[in-house]
Amino acid sequence: MSTAVSGSREVASHNILVTGGAGFIGSHVVIHLVKSFPSWNIYAFDKLDYCASLKSLQEGDVCSAEFINYLLSEKKIDVILHLAAQSHVDNSFGDSLEFTRNNVYGTHVLLEAARAHKIRRFVHVSTDEVYGEVDHQEPDMNETSILAPSNPYAATKAAAECLVMAYYKSFKLPIIITRSNNIFGPFQYPEKIIPKFICSILKNLPCYIHGDGSNSRRYLFAGDLTRALTIILLHGKFGETYNIGSDCEITNLELTRSLLRHFNIADEKNSIRFVEDRAFNDKRYAIDSSKIHSLGWRPTTTFEEGIRITIEWYRAHADNWWGDNISSALVPHPGRKFPPLQFLTESFKADEMDGM
Repeated sequence: MSTAVSGSREVASHNILVTGGAGFIGSHVVIHLVKSFPSWNIYAFDKLDYCASLKSLQEGDVCSAEFINYLLSEKKIDVILHLAAQSHVDNSFGDSLEFTRNNVYGTHVLLEAARAHKIRRFVHVSTDEVYGEVDHQEPDMNETSILAPSNPYAATKAAAECLVMAYYKSFKLPIIITRSNNIFGPFQYPEKIIPKFICSILKNLPCYIHGDGSNSRRYLFAGDLTRALTIILLHGKFGETYNIGSDCEITNLELTRSLLRHFNIADEKNSIRFVEDRAFNDKRYAIDSSKIHSLGWRPTTTFEEGIRITIEWYRAHADNWWGDNISSALVPHPGRKFPPLQFLTESFKADEMDGM
C-alpha cells in the first residue's frame, strides 16, 4: 500500500519510498518523515502481512519486480528506505523459506530496480543479530566485526546485507546499511517479547518465558531509532554501515518482572511460566554504536519511560489495532509449520517469471 504527503520546507525535496511502511518500525519512520519534512513526498509500501495494520496507512510485495519497477518510475522515487522483512525469529525456525523469499530475494529485486532507476540513496535496515551471540567476556561488536548469524532470520538478513554491499562495490549503487538492537514501542505486533507480555498481562494470561529467562537483550525505543535513521538518511556516508543501539541490557526474566511491576502485579507464580526454549536461542547480543554518535545521535528515551509510553498505547489500542489477529501470537511457541515442498516452485518460480 502506498500513500504520499507533500508540503514545503527549507530542505531539498525528495520522493522517498519506505518499504514495510505499514509495519512497526516503518510506520514510525513514515510518521516522523511526514511531520519533519513536509516538502518530501513519502510513499509507504507494504505487503500488509499479518503483523501490519491498515491503521498505520496501494498493496505490494517487494518480490514483485514488475510492480517495484512501475512504482519507482511512476512516482519518480529517488530515495529508498528498505525496512520490509520477515523478522520474527520463532517463525523463522518453522518457515525459513518464506524468510529467504522476503528478506533475500525481495531485497535483490529492490536492489536491481534501484540500480535500473538510478536511485540516489538506498538505506538498508538490518539487525544486530547478524553478528551472532556475543559472550559477556567479548567486546561489543563494531561495524567491522565478522558476521556470524545463528538463526534462519539472522542468516537471511546477513545474506541480504551481502547483496546490498555487492551492489555498492559492483554497480556503485549509493547504499547505507544500519544494524540496530531490539526495538520496542507503540504499533509493534505482539509476537515480540515486550508487546507480547504487555498484551498477555492485559488479557490476564501468563507470560511464557523461553528457557530459564537468563537470555538478555539490549532495547531501544522506536522514536530513537527513527531519529537515527533520519540522521543517516541525511548525513550517512555511502558504502558505510552504522550500528544503532543503546546500553540498556536486561534479561528476559528481569524484563518480565519490570512489566509486572508497571501493572502492580506481585503474583509471579501465576503470572510467569517457564517453557521449552527455542531450537537455538542466542544468549545475548551487544553492539558498539560509537560510529553513529559521531553524527550527533544518541538515544534520549530511557527504558522505563519507553515502557510507560508503550504500555499506555497498548492499553488504548491492543483490542482494535489488529482485530482478532493477536491471540495466536500470545502462545508459548507461535512458530509456523515448515512449508510444503511446492513452495519453491510456486513462489520463487512465479516471482522469477514476473521479473523477466
